[in-house]
Amino acid sequence: MQLTQEPAEGYLFVRACTPRAITIVDRPLTQSFVLAPDRVIENWPVTNAADFDEAAAEAIASLEPEVVLLGTGEKQVFPPREVLVSLLRRRIGVEVMDNAAASRTYNLLASEGRRAVAAFMLPE
Repeated sequence: MQLTQEPAEGYLFVRACTPRAITIVDRPLTQSFVLAPDRVIENWPVTNAADFDEAAAEAIASLEPEVVLLGTGEKQVFPPREVLVSLLRRRIGVEVMDNAAASRTYNLLASEGRRAVAAFMLPE
C-alpha cells in the first residue's frame, strides 16, 4: 500500500522557522531545501547566497514557478545578479529575503493557490 501525506490545507506549508531549522508541516529540516506546494526537494546544495549559481537556478526553474522566494538565511543577502537575471528572463519573478520572511510570504502565496517556490538556505 502506498501512503501519501496530504496536508489538511492541500499544500505543503512552513509551520516554524528558526535560524538552523525550518519545519515543513510537522517535519523539521536542517539542510537547505526547495519547497513547492506539492513537493520538497531536500539536500539542496546551496548554503549561502554566493553559492546560488545557474545549476541551482535551473533546478528551481524546472518546477515552473510563477515566483521564487529566495530565503538567504538569517539575513537578506543578494546572490550574483546574473543568476537572478537568468530567472527573470524566463519570466519567473524572484524575491530575495531572509528565511523568516520567505516562510511567511510562501505560506501566504501557497494558500492563495499561487505557484510559488521557496528556496531556503540553511547553514551547514
